[in-house]
Order: sequence, then structure tokens, then C-alpha cells
Amino acid sequence: MKDNFFSNLKRSDFGEDFIWGTSTAAFQIEGSPFADGKKASIWDEFSHKKGKIYKGQNADIACNFYNRYTEDLQLMKSMNIKHFRFSLSWSRILPDGTGKINQAGLDFYDRLIDQCLALGITPWVTLYHWDLPQKLEEKGGWTNREIINWFSEYVKVCVSRFGDRVKNWMVLNEPLVFLGAGHFLGIHAPGRRGIKNFIPAMHHASLCQAIGGRILRDFDQNLNIGTTFSCSYIEAFRDREKDQKAANRVDCLVNRLFLELSLGYGYPFEELAFLKRVEKFYKAKDDDLLKFEFDFIGIQNYTREIVKNAWWIPYLQAMNVKAEKRNLQTTEMGWEIYPDGLFHLLKKYDAYPGVKNILVTENGAAFPDQVINGQVKDEERKQYLQQYIAATLKAKKQGVNVNGYFVWSFTDNFEWAEGYHPRFGLVYIDYERQQRIIKNSGLWYRDFLKTSETTKYTKHHSISFKS
Repeated sequence: MKDNFFSNLKRSDFGEDFIWGTSTAAFQIEGSPFADGKKASIWDEFSHKKGKIYKGQNADIACNFYNRYTEDLQLMKSMNIKHFRFSLSWSRILPDGTGKINQAGLDFYDRLIDQCLALGITPWVTLYHWDLPQKLEEKGGWTNREIINWFSEYVKVCVSRFGDRVKNWMVLNEPLVFLGAGHFLGIHAPGRRGIKNFIPAMHHASLCQAIGGRILRDFDQNLNIGTTFSCSYIEAFRDREKDQKAANRVDCLVNRLFLELSLGYGYPFEELAFLKRVEKFYKAKDDDLLKFEFDFIGIQNYTREIVKNAWWIPYLQAMNVKAEKRNLQTTEMGWEIYPDGLFHLLKKYDAYPGVKNILVTENGAAFPDQVINGQVKDEERKQYLQQYIAATLKAKKQGVNVNGYFVWSFTDNFEWAEGYHPRFGLVYIDYERQQRIIKNSGLWYRDFLKTSETTKYTKHHSISFKS
């Protein structure tokens, strides 16, 4: 892809119905962790434990979105962004995870949704973006099968309250990440480690993914219902059988597992024998409970992974060869910049007969931004976005049914265990003064989106869904 191609990239190339937006998550931006009746989430607890977060930082204030959402939405409107993906904080709505509803929490999201609609911004709501109520974690959290009932209650409360105005819903955000990092490696909340935690949590989250979808559908058949998956394009380090098999195992876990469960394929025991441990947690009719026909899937891609055989690594016998060791251009996260990876993933997911529609619900990059004379000249991020948007267009032109793209993220925010160090935003946040500065990448995105939208997106519109 040549530079002149990027400079000629136009929104109109994607068609009038293509969705352009930006994404955030409640815990990463809201702050006010105990305001107006909210109680702790697992991330409130985890981020205050010594040694867990970069430089001991926490999200008690973050972007102060809880108090500054009107200002941020006005800024979003000024940038021509008409689709906003955000998540709901479970413990703001149900402080104990179940039982008594916090009216003030519902009222906050009412105000947020109503303000979006008043400004011509369509809300896209994620139900679970990693911030489980701490009270539920104390009862076993995702490792306890009771979470099916807890999650069902939460989904019913949310859709009953907001379903009259919110028509676009996502059930889970990146299950592999919150399960792998939080329930196997222990580097994310709640800090659980080992296969004994990962396996039951994986199964229960997969059940909740489908059950949550059914609750939304039962509430209103016309809702546009999806869920999101983290994905990386996987390639073998060498053209050798052992590396190829290792790459296939990683691809199965990273890119296929949670999607294929929702499509009714079952667990890939042949490729990943360690998953057979899930049989201990299986109950009658779970095969049916795991399936749900989503209206769309959201794929979230940032990089590719080069994998080689590693017999000493438990379960996968595979390891990633870091981009820095391959002398490649990376983002501040150490992730390789490889836009063709998104192109290949879009084709991969589109090939599944049960995938009706694809949205890129997260894509973006962290770079070491600096404010100089009141400006943030983040040319690397602008080029990154242009390249990945071009890769999306390439897939669309080849017939892939991709119909949306959301930048991660609208503002800089609290990046989990990495704290405030990585900046992904289109908008720079001066955390001390809570000042907002639109970066050059944000200005480019604003200008790219200038073309007025003449049609509204619904799942019944002219987008070609597969049967």
C-alpha cells in the first residue's frame, strides 16, 4: 500500500451505510469508583494492590468521564463521530452484583444515552468490559457457575432500562483476554492463576455470552446484538511442521475458540487437548446453551503474532517471537504494525457461514505522544489508522461483509496493568488538569468523517447479511 493510496483514502469508498465510531470502556474512563452508591469492581480492588499496576497508578479519577461526559460528547460531535461504543459498569448498576439496584447508576447511564441521542450520536453498549463486581468475585466470580444467574439478572436490568433507546448491544468484550490474563496468568484482575481457574471461567463466560444474547433478543427481536473477540493474525516462525502446528494451536485458542462455541461447533478438543478438562464443568444441555445467532461479531485487532514450537511451554507448546527481536516497527506496546493482518482476519471470520456481519470494534495504537505548543503531532498514529482502515477497505472490496470500524480509543485512558503510560486516544488527556487536546490523528479522523450520513444503520437496512 503506497502513501498516495492513504492520502486518497475517502470515507465514501466504504459506502453510505458503513459505521464509523470510536470505543471506550467504563473502568478506563469514568473514575468516581464509589460515587452515588457504586461499589468496588475487581479492577478497583486489583489496581490498589501493590505491584500490580505500572507505577502504582489506579483509575480512581482516570478521565473523570463520570463528571465530564457532556463535554466529551460535545467534543466527539465536533469531530464528526456519530457512533460511540461504551460499556456499562456492572457495580455502578448493581453494587453487589445482584439484588438491590442502584438508581443513581441507572440515572447516570440514562443521562449519557440521552445526551448521545440529543447530539446525533448512536450509542453502542458493551455489557461486560472486564469490571466484575468485587462482591461476586468473593463468591468465586467467573469460576462459579452461579454467574450465569448473576449475569442474566444484570443483562435483564440493563436492557429493561435502556433497550428503548439503545438498539446496538455487545455482550462480552474480549473473553480470551479477561480470562487468560485474569484467570490464568494473574496479571489482570482478579489476579487468579492456573488452569484450574481458567477452564471453569472460560466455560461459564462462553455460556453467558450466548445466554446474554438470548436475553437481549427476548426483550426485543429488533435489537442489533453482537459480541467482541480479540484476535491476532498468527503465522509460523519457520516453514517447519512443528512451528506450523504450534501456530495452529495458538490460532485455535486466540482466534477460533469463543466464536466457534457460539456457532455451535463445540470445543476444539483435537487441537487443544487440555480443554477436555472442561467436561468436569459440563451439564446437560450446555451444548445448546453455548449457541447463539449473533447479528454481528466485533473483531478487535492490533497486531500479528509470529509463533514457534516451544515444547517446554505448558498446554500450548508454543511461544511468540517478539517483534523487537525481528527488528520490525512497533507501537509503544511492543506490537508489530501489520495492517495486512486485519485484512486476513476479516477474510477468515467472513468465511464462517454463521457470521452474518462483521464490525471492527477496536483498532488503534499507542505511541509516545507529547504536547508541543498546544498540539500533539502524532503522525505515527495517523499513519497506523490510515493503513488499517485501508486494509479494511481492501477486504470490503474483495467481498468481505465488514460494515463498521471503531477506533480505540476516543481519549487516552487507564490502560489496565499498564496504567496511564500507553496513550491510545484520538484525544490527549492531561491527567493533572483534565485538559483535552485533539491530536493530529483525531483531526485527520474528523476530516475523514466530514461526509454527512444520509442513512441510518439498523440490522434491517440495505447491508447484505448472510443467510
